[in-house]
Amino acid sequence: MLRIAWLPALAILLWQAAAIAGLLNPLFVPAPSALLVSASSMIRSGELLDNAAATLSRAVAGFTLGSVAGISVGLAMGSAPTVRQSLEPIVSALNATPKLSLFPLLMLLFGIGETARLSIIALSSFVITAIHALDAVRNIHPAWVELARNYLARRRDLFGTVYLPACLPQVFTGMRLGLANALVLAISCELVNPSSGLGSLIWLAWQTFSTERLYITILATALLGSGPHAGLRMCERRLVPWKTPHAG
Repeated sequence: MLRIAWLPALAILLWQAAAIAGLLNPLFVPAPSALLVSASSMIRSGELLDNAAATLSRAVAGFTLGSVAGISVGLAMGSAPTVRQSLEPIVSALNATPKLSLFPLLMLLFGIGETARLSIIALSSFVITAIHALDAVRNIHPAWVELARNYLARRRDLFGTVYLPACLPQVFTGMRLGLANALVLAISCELVNPSSGLGSLIWLAWQTFSTERLYITILATALLGSGPHAGLRMCERRLVPWKTPHAG
């Protein structure tokens, strides 16, 4: 723990010392002590936690919808050549398209409410998880499939005993990347179309030149993904124990 925390702690101490010495303009670079006071006020009022919860719920909802569809489509593309030939060009095209550029079109189709935000988050999660699931199936060693067929495994048995266990490590990698991207897109959508969430707080702080609130909210966005990421890691350790290296 100390090996992880010493560098951020040193940076904060140097930052505070520079602020006390008058080397930093507090209008642009507030001291950590001032940020702590402002953060405490935002937490007590519920403003920071409520908006963080709004961003997180938006990201998790869109990620869940997109990742379930993406994993299903990716596994189908990997195991059925006809499905892959039909859908892979579409998935590749969506992957090359900047997702935020589609947001105005989605707002035109679905309005400026939650549907457009959830749609773009789900679309991004779908593309990332589908590509990782497809690559996971393609990387399965053919000998594993052949061995299962020699034991008279049917197609359904192949999926449950060969394809799915072999794909899980890379599928979880895609899920972690998809979740991180979902949080980024949720905040980006809130910046473009402010209503609630950390993105709207960042936009309001910038408009009102509330530097301390701007720093705090940006830091909150950096910390927001830690919990869901740790949750996915925990699920991965339980469901994919053969991937986790043993210490020592």
